Amino acid sequence: MFLLRPSRAGREVLLALRRGTGYMDGHWAAAGAGHVEEGESVHEAAQREAFEEAGIRDLVLQPWCTMQRTGRTGLAVDERVDYFFTCASWSGTPVLAEPEKAAAQAWFDLSTPPTPVVPHEATVLATLLAGSTEPIVTFGFG
Repeated sequence: MFLLRPSRAGREVLLALRRGTGYMDGHWAAAGAGHVEEGESVHEAAQREAFEEAGIRDLVLQPWCTMQRTGRTGLAVDERVDYFFTCASWSGTPVLAEPEKAAAQAWFDLSTPPTPVVPHEATVLATLLAGSTEPIVTFGFG
């Protein structure tokens, strides 16, 4: 999920600099993301991941889009369906709660994200800046 807050210039998004995960380390990504665990809904997973990674609770989640993505590596990690949410309301103050998985966490204006950003997430950030998206997005095909 992308945590958003208003700023003088528009809106800011909270991103984390990945490290120690083995996937896209050194890239900025959503500060709260992960996998759905057995017996868990996508909404429950988002709430759990937000607490585990950013120390926040009670997220008011807004569905943004679903993305089917693929990669050319042949690895299972590149064949996914991702559910993207936005969130502008939560309880607590975001903190870097998993320093073994992220080197930093910071707020960035949507119009000037850091580089590099995980490529498929950069695609979704661009739709947030534009203010609209298709309900189902594909990435890496064709």
